[in-house]
Amino acid sequence: MPAVPSAHLLPAALKARFAQPPIWQPEVERETSFTDRSPAHAAVLVPIVLRGPEFSESTVLLTQRAHHMSTHSGQIAFPGGKVDPQDTSRHATALREAHEEVGLHPKHVQVIGELPVYVTGTAFWVTPVIALVSPEFEPAPNADEVQDIFEVPLAFLMNPAHHRRHTFEWQGARRQWFSMPYQEPRCAADGQIDLVERFIWGATAAMLRNFYRFLVVNPVE
Repeated sequence: MPAVPSAHLLPAALKARFAQPPIWQPEVERETSFTDRSPAHAAVLVPIVLRGPEFSESTVLLTQRAHHMSTHSGQIAFPGGKVDPQDTSRHATALREAHEEVGLHPKHVQVIGELPVYVTGTAFWVTPVIALVSPEFEPAPNADEVQDIFEVPLAFLMNPAHHRRHTFEWQGARRQWFSMPYQEPRCAADGQIDLVERFIWGATAAMLRNFYRFLVVNPVE
């Protein structure tokens, strides 16, 4: 499968794609349930940070959840969470949660669309909200929820050469999931560049895979 062309990852092209979406089908829509609790609606923000000359090197902001969290502790995730009664829309939920978790003020965010709901094994019905983010924002992680914040090039994530599909047997059923391991370069105290592995998997990788499918099907030249 091809990578999404770089021209289709520019802000104008992304906005045009959501303004006139193609006929497409998500590749992964739900995980096998392993809980008997009632479903909970949630939303996540997929923040595309506009980096580089003419925004040609945009990234996706991700978090590593705090290890003491009750669900998905330590995992890589988008900013987001459960829908609160006062939220007027899924967009409102995603924006509120991103502000609370990573200090991303809505004034720096332009929502351009959303992807179909993804159902996790923990019974969260998650709406991914896609947004363009101004590079002027300064992250301020909430230590109660977020251990770390980092960015991955959008072009890396939209290239299926970096997508891995895993299969395993559990409780008599065959299960599959995606991962997108990324080696993040970070400057060490001595000035050397170290590589930090960011293992993106599970629901986060699945939603990114669906985003890839949305962008690659019937591309408009």
